Amino acid sequence: MTALTITQVSKKFGLTTDTLRYYERIGLLPTVPRQKNGNRYYPQEIIDWIELVVCLRHSGVPIEKLIDYAHLLSLGDASLKAREKLLQEQLDNLKQKREELDNSIERLSYKIDLYKTGKIKDNNYFVKHK
Repeated sequence: MTALTITQVSKKFGLTTDTLRYYERIGLLPTVPRQKNGNRYYPQEIIDWIELVVCLRHSGVPIEKLIDYAHLLSLGDASLKAREKLLQEQLDNLKQKREELDNSIERLSYKIDLYKTGKIKDNNYFVKHK
């Protein structure tokens, strides 16, 4: 794949150009090369990194943790265990959130079923009865 402009990267990942510039300014992205006219162009390596950043941000990883992760990457293989630990912690957090969401979905589905079946008229269920 060829290098992309900031506008193309912005559209590809649903980020604003200001967000991309901010990520670069705070060190979350490496320095993005520029063309002779001063415009940024994003090579594939940086595009791949942005894809990971977006994935981690969508999963709830705070910017500070991402900056820590980027720093760990710069340390090379010496930081493999630390990077694995950071990602494992995030995976564990996501699994916990998923469990909480599954419980909420189950409760809401139960309540909706009460409305659909008309049982809500007969009873004011506030919790699921087994």
